[in-house]
Amino acid sequence: MQNTLRSDLEIAEEMADAARAAILPYFRQPNLKADNKLESGFDPVTVADREAEKAMRAVLATHRPDDGILGEEFGQTSGTSGRVWVLDPIDGTRGFISGTPTWGVLIALSDETGPKLGVIDQPYIGERFVGAKDQAFAKGPAGRVNLETRDTRSLNQSIIFTTFPEVGSETEAAAFKAVSREAKLTRYGMDCYAYALLAAGQIDLVVEAGLNAYDIQAPIAVIEAAGGIVTDWQGNPAHMGGRVLAAANVGLHAAALQILKNF
Repeated sequence: MQNTLRSDLEIAEEMADAARAAILPYFRQPNLKADNKLESGFDPVTVADREAEKAMRAVLATHRPDDGILGEEFGQTSGTSGRVWVLDPIDGTRGFISGTPTWGVLIALSDETGPKLGVIDQPYIGERFVGAKDQAFAKGPAGRVNLETRDTRSLNQSIIFTTFPEVGSETEAAAFKAVSREAKLTRYGMDCYAYALLAAGQIDLVVEAGLNAYDIQAPIAVIEAAGGIVTDWQGNPAHMGGRVLAAANVGLHAAALQILKNF
């Protein structure tokens, strides 16, 4: 039976705190081992990923035992409530093992229509970005601030991000380059932190491909609560992953989508 005395946001923040405590002892440690999930290519996972997801699942077992869970490291656990917590314990493990503070903990609460609450947490910097119904805020070294996306009106004034220069397939890379050629500034390598920067009004567009549900559901909730829009490259819902376009406002989204739809 659910313990409903605590709000979903309180539970999400407790999970983020638990993940922080599990992860930080491993960050920038010289002997940290990374296993490769792929036979071809490189998709690292560390003990920090696994311990963080275990810690978050333990919080849910106590406070939301009827909810389902979809986690990157330990898969899917069915529930009876119709709600699912979607967890990525370390989004950006490549950055994590490289010592860059651009990775993050992703927590989303979703139903069949998509995410309703999201948290992007960066434990090392101590920043937390939260999006839910009627609220979008960040907490960190600068205190608590409200999140609001930018009102940049044209692609030629926009700042665009993606994680990897190669993006995905050759076709997907060409699609990203077609949009980035129209932008004022293109940057790479931020993983989930790019979505947090979009929600915080620092950048305008994130274009990516090959995402999983646990990569994007928390960013969707945070960005939409801050006034932005996230879809796939055809303008459809993106909460199951795949090709994703996140934009600060409807106008920029339409302009970028007009290009991406051709690929």
